[in-house]
Amino acid sequence: MLSVIAIAIVLSWLIGANLPRWGRTRTSVTDADREGVVLYWRPGCTYCMRLRTRLRFTRLQYVEVNIWRVSEAAAFVRSVADGNETVPTVTVAGRTMVNPSKRQLLEAVETYAPQRLSHPPKPTDGHT
Repeated sequence: MLSVIAIAIVLSWLIGANLPRWGRTRTSVTDADREGVVLYWRPGCTYCMRLRTRLRFTRLQYVEVNIWRVSEAAAFVRSVADGNETVPTVTVAGRTMVNPSKRQLLEAVETYAPQRLSHPPKPTDGHT
């Protein structure tokens, strides 16, 4: 499992310049961010690394907040995780999810914040 994560990290680093960077790292969370998708994480968390790596290959627009750098973010995570700093914690249009899978997160986004999914242009059949 660790080798799969390591390979994913290396691949994302190698081709990352060619992919749009949808996750924007912030040192604060605005009201506009709260209407979309916010991923709270911390360095060294393997669950965070796994979710962040998997999200790199989606078209989801989201904001990342390191709870070790933003004390208000750490306090928020503790408030929704029974006093623990359980990460990844994600909010989707104000709805909180603690340690969601990529599938669970994308389903919540489709339901509550579909505008955060940038869909590719629909293919045409070549006829006008």
